[in-house]
Order: sequence, then C-alpha cells, then structure tokens
Amino acid sequence: MRKSELKNFIRDIPDFPKQGILFRDITPLLQNAGAFKYAISKMLSFARKQGAECVVSAESRGFIFGSVLAYKLKVPFVPVRKPGKLPYKKITKEFTTEYSTDAFEMHEDAIKPGQKVLIVDDLLATGGTVAATAELVERLGGKVCGFDFLIELRELKGRKSLKAEVYSIIKY
Repeated sequence: MRKSELKNFIRDIPDFPKQGILFRDITPLLQNAGAFKYAISKMLSFARKQGAECVVSAESRGFIFGSVLAYKLKVPFVPVRKPGKLPYKKITKEFTTEYSTDAFEMHEDAIKPGQKVLIVDDLLATGGTVAATAELVERLGGKVCGFDFLIELRELKGRKSLKAEVYSIIKY
C-alpha cells in the first residue's frame, strides 16, 4: 500500500456535524485491516523518531490511534477527556475548534516533569484541540516532542499554532 491510497478509505460526509462542514470519516479505514495497519506503521515511524516517553490523545478518535502507538512504543498512554469523565484530581483547559467551544481535562498526575510526550489524534484542523492538549501536558511539566496525525486539513492552517514537529499521513 502507498500513502496516496489511504485517501480511498476516507469517506466525505457533507454538512456534518453542521451545515458547511465537510466531515472526513475514518470508519472505512478502521474497517480495512490493511489500511489501518499501514496507517499505524507510518504514524509509528514518526513516533519512534521523536523519542516519545508517553503518548497523549484526546477523545474519542484520538484514542484509537494513540493507544495503539503507546502499546507499540511500550510507553504509557494518557487519555484527555471532556469535563466530568475523569474520576481523579484533574486540570482543565477550554478551547475553540472550527465549529464549537469545549474543554478538556487530564489527571494531574498523568505526566512526569520533563517527560517527552507525543500528542496523537486522527485529524488536524484548526489545531485548537491539540493545542489545548499540549497546554495541559506543559502545565504538568511535560515536553511535547511532536504531533502525529492520520489526516491534516491544510487550508485550516492548524500546524501554525503548534510548537513541535507535526506529521500527518493524509493531506487535504
């Protein structure tokens, strides 16, 4: 398989979740074992180069990729959740995406000071979600060593707001 073939496994859904948004549905890619394996191998290659000591992903599609990469790297996986989903003491960050305002929480003991953290998500759009995640990591003393994505929507210029190296397989 080639990187260019992965686009064949992304389904476009117009006007979802609201009018004017073109949603990139990754479900067909997840349902094809070969495409999913190839995507993970590409993301894993970048992750290894960054020397990640921990992988952090925000819910929910980020968990799919982040947890697999953490497992393959043999490093901890840290979930970032929407408010009210984590049971222990936590820190919070509000943020804006291309179509909403939201907040994320992370357990206050999730990151060790100085730990090299790779932030993983399925899609980079405006960068609001992962920038908020990065701020949570940094507030706990972690060092973001990179951002790893399946898809990047270049026209939204999300990578400009990110302070570490950015990798994406599929670009629109």
